[in-house]
Amino acid sequence: MNKVEIKAAASLASVYVLRMLGLFMVMPVLAILTQDYAGYSAMMVGLAIGGYGLTQALLQIPMGILSDRIGRKPVIIGGLVLFAAGSIVAGMAENMSQLIVGRVLQGAGAIAGAVMALAADVSRESERTKMMAIIGVSIGFSFYLAVILGPVISSAFGLSGIFMVTAALAALAIPLVYFVVPQAVNAAPQGDTLPALKDIRAMLANGELLRLNLSVLILHMMITLLFTYLPEKISAAGWPLARHWELYLPVLILSVAGLVLLMRMAKGWAIRLPLMFSVAMLLVAFAGYLWVPLHMSWLMVFTLVFFIGFNFLESNLPALVSSVAPAGKKGSAMGLYASFQFFGAFLGGAIAGVLRQYEGVESVFMLAILLCVCWLLLLAGLNGSQRLKRYTLTVNVTASEASHLAHQLANLAGVNDVTVIPQERAAYLKVDDTRFNLQQARQIVGEQQ
Repeated sequence: MNKVEIKAAASLASVYVLRMLGLFMVMPVLAILTQDYAGYSAMMVGLAIGGYGLTQALLQIPMGILSDRIGRKPVIIGGLVLFAAGSIVAGMAENMSQLIVGRVLQGAGAIAGAVMALAADVSRESERTKMMAIIGVSIGFSFYLAVILGPVISSAFGLSGIFMVTAALAALAIPLVYFVVPQAVNAAPQGDTLPALKDIRAMLANGELLRLNLSVLILHMMITLLFTYLPEKISAAGWPLARHWELYLPVLILSVAGLVLLMRMAKGWAIRLPLMFSVAMLLVAFAGYLWVPLHMSWLMVFTLVFFIGFNFLESNLPALVSSVAPAGKKGSAMGLYASFQFFGAFLGGAIAGVLRQYEGVESVFMLAILLCVCWLLLLAGLNGSQRLKRYTLTVNVTASEASHLAHQLANLAGVNDVTVIPQERAAYLKVDDTRFNLQQARQIVGEQQ
């Protein structure tokens, strides 16, 4: 990576961290700190925890498309302004309804698609994967940091203090985007970075992608279900909120070690097997919460089991979506995946709140166990095919020449799928890299120009 790409990766990853910290810091404390709010109920708590997911899911794809029309930075800055405004509304809330409005407004700052597109615009094709990986790691890092910092900050400044810190973080990210993130000189080919509305129906009709989209929806239902219950359980075990980080820190560190071990074990397995094993870990965790008398030691064990499974699924599902998506359609596939992800967070909060209010906490765990069983059946039908690598080649052909070029590229050894889009001056390839000869492909493209 050159200096511009390193600067872009660091600054965009920082923007992500600042924003995601704000979304996640409240998750481990909301269920406890809202008990004194007017209008408090289990249902309202669930909506407050997951409310951001509704607007994130609805606006994820439109905001990405808008960034292609008015520019990446205006959309990112506008999203950060909305996020900061929502944080201030939530921070000043005096009742649960106002708090939920603030959380929903936070979610309206759906900038993930625009950030990824800008990252693609300022990086060379050969370095784009590294750029995306750095940003992806920053998302995971921000979640862990938020879960630890949330209880610490809330003990000093209360729930409103967390939201005001969140607004300040969003405000800090705005000049970072405007002054530090490099300006894009060239727009990257859109097929693998931005969603297209015309592709959404086809993505929904793709059975493999639908299994993966439903998987991430259920996964984020699970994490939201967990945080409607876990903070109260830790407090009931005699740990004040200010000390909750002492449980989360070792559990999260050990879960990363467990993730590494699981990834090593899974080498050589059919693709669906480690996914199903991870889902089984979530099932075991929720069964433990439901049926085992939970002293603190058992609470830590089952929470560790949950996070090992969660970490594996969270890190591997996006890679599978990227592999399964048709050539030139990864942007649409990933945009739809993100929408399912955030909608899952909303559903988890809303359903957990209703069940806790009217049926009790046991019904939440029974739902989680039932969802895991259904999820295992869903994954059992997942195709165990190998992962394929993607290449994007620059082309300069007319619409009439595009079909001939696509046919030539498709006949190369190892090529699984080809899409040539003359308007983007791009040829998208999905290949088996053990058989594919990149130089041959480049030679064919060169002969056509």
